[in-house]
Amino acid sequence: MDSRRFGKYRVERDVLDEQRLEEVTQRKSYTDTHPSLTDRLKDSVRCSVPKLKRCVMSSLPVLYWLPKYSVWDYGMPDLVSGISVGIMHLPQGMAYALLASLPPVFGLYTSLYPPLIYLFFGTSRHISIGTFTVLSIMVGSVTERLAPDAAFIINNGTNITTEVDVTARDLYRVQVAAATTVLGGLIQVVLGMVKFGFVGTYLSEPLVHAYTTAASAHAVVAQLKYVFGVSPTRFNGPLSLVYTLGHVCSLLPQTHLPTLVVSAVSMAFLITAKELNSFLSPKLPVPIPVELITIVSATLISSYAHLNSNYTISVVGEIPSGLSSPRAPDINLFQEVIGDAFALAIVGYAISFSLGKTFALKHGYKVDSNQELVALGLSNTVGGFFQCFSVCPSMSRSLIQESTGGKTQMAGLASAVIVLVTILKLGPLFQELPKAVLASIVLVNLKGMFKQCMDIVKLWRSSKIDLVVWLVTLVSTLLFNLDLGLAGSISFALACLIQCSTLAREIPGITIFHSSATVYFANADLYLEALKEKVSCHTLFIKVTFSIFFHLEEAGHWRNTCVVEEEEDQGITERMNGTVFVIPATPRTPDGQCRWEYLKGGDPDNASLGWMSEFQDGDTTTLGSSSDDTLSRDLERVSLGSLGKWTWDIHSIILDLSTANFIDTVAIKTMRNIFQDFSEIDVDIYMAGCQASVVEQLERGDFFSESITKQCLFASVHDAVLFCLNHRGATSFTRYETSLVCMKFR
Repeated sequence: MDSRRFGKYRVERDVLDEQRLEEVTQRKSYTDTHPSLTDRLKDSVRCSVPKLKRCVMSSLPVLYWLPKYSVWDYGMPDLVSGISVGIMHLPQGMAYALLASLPPVFGLYTSLYPPLIYLFFGTSRHISIGTFTVLSIMVGSVTERLAPDAAFIINNGTNITTEVDVTARDLYRVQVAAATTVLGGLIQVVLGMVKFGFVGTYLSEPLVHAYTTAASAHAVVAQLKYVFGVSPTRFNGPLSLVYTLGHVCSLLPQTHLPTLVVSAVSMAFLITAKELNSFLSPKLPVPIPVELITIVSATLISSYAHLNSNYTISVVGEIPSGLSSPRAPDINLFQEVIGDAFALAIVGYAISFSLGKTFALKHGYKVDSNQELVALGLSNTVGGFFQCFSVCPSMSRSLIQESTGGKTQMAGLASAVIVLVTILKLGPLFQELPKAVLASIVLVNLKGMFKQCMDIVKLWRSSKIDLVVWLVTLVSTLLFNLDLGLAGSISFALACLIQCSTLAREIPGITIFHSSATVYFANADLYLEALKEKVSCHTLFIKVTFSIFFHLEEAGHWRNTCVVEEEEDQGITERMNGTVFVIPATPRTPDGQCRWEYLKGGDPDNASLGWMSEFQDGDTTTLGSSSDDTLSRDLERVSLGSLGKWTWDIHSIILDLSTANFIDTVAIKTMRNIFQDFSEIDVDIYMAGCQASVVEQLERGDFFSESITKQCLFASVHDAVLFCLNHRGATSFTRYETSLVCMKFR
């Protein structure tokens, strides 16, 4: 019967190890197929017309899409979308400037210049660059740390009372924010030019969600003083959130009632209007600008109240008309803000790229990760010269830009025009706007951020590791502030990735060990420990610590009362005449029976006496003169072969390295030690699935020798299994003579 009728095929071929694979395929080396660094540098400096054109087009994406821009197809949708987004820029820009502890007008500047720069260099068609909650609060933590109110206190004439020089404080805070923004932008540009766009992949979705949730908590605490009309002390450093919140609570009896009423009414109106907006969104061509309506109404009411009432509410104050001239940042501040600038660069890029990639997948175009890094960096760098603070896309504005029909980056130009008109002509009209209203806008917009707490339920069901990363990120960011929290969160997330390894034991006599991560210096020891744990072989690493000193008895007598503290193994320890013998723990079968035995005689005591007599005459080391280093050296000389004879359930171990895309010198040494250690107990080690680059790195690291050849490497795990079954499948397990590890003390 023809098996092809049933879709079944039988393929027969030779088992392919690395040496045979190179002969059959005549495969070229990795060096032959990949140019050297010198050749790549030479190629990079060569210039041709097509290469120059590609370089210019990739560096200035606007030259690619602008000549193809159709006013009839894209003009009106981009205009409507840009106006809608521009209207949102006005209240959000002023509100988020308060988060950054800056005058509101600088939020308008931040909504003007960066979108214009992104128009030329960005590759995403739908994201709206400008102020963002998380980055604003990160900038605010820097400005208040370097320019606290206490540093600008002045005496009020002859009175003992003091007040803060608000003008001088705000000017210095603007310099700090500009310096941080420029430095963060330069970091992004450099990372983009060296093709480091993949850095955003290390910020997983659970980490980003938890980080933004914790940053939102910082934003809430920072806005409470405007909501209640109190003046708490802003603390810095670890636990500053707890201290600030405690001080705000202690000042609640001093709450300014008119300010609290304005805040409550504003939040109630915003929440109701936004819910109504969401309910009617399918029927509305554009969303109702509830935030703009709120600030216009609040400004009119505040102006009337100030004219006809004695109640005073803190307002925005003077908003200068016109644009400010560019100004170079104070480079002396760079060394004080470099850590914060790096955190802003990474977080801003992660949010920007993830949001841009989401819209790109939805609308079928590609976002260049490295070019996005450069575009965002230039937006920050140029914006910093115009006293802007750090920017990235806003989820709310980007959704509005996409849902209202925006097609290209020209929508950003239309929104910038709206902001420009406001700065030039309409800015002074908002001078009577209460700060409590802006704080209310911030708090209401953070509602979506706090909804991310529902991730805990999803992660509990799907991934406990991601859940732990989420919780650790949240707690560390809340307690240790945004910069230290980010560093600790990324470190913890990477540590969780390093330790991922699994084992498959499906074939009698053969263990297949698979690691889900590349083996390198950071996890080489963990890889070795995981392998030994999986195959129940911990005998190489017995850490012995003497906790009880014993009374020396007459020579030749045994004492079985020596107590030894051990890590990982429960060994058998005996003592005679001041000599301690450590017999390592033994592998056991699933039913718990011991798998080792002595060859010399059936009695362990009889087998040991011959060995012990060898140590009675010879050099001895007193306990006082021995050191931890001596003990360590003694233990390092112990090998698997010297630790006894075992009866093993396995005869071969296959290391599946198909996930490894590189291997460094530390990992090569670890692999070599694995081969040598297990060969002493007659367990064969094989490697499978190595990429060509990994094989070449093994060659360069002098991994191969007379005992370890390329015949130990196989093209696949299947090839390795077939070889093991043919080579060792029918043989019995070999037994080895048992010896003891001896350490002497007096």
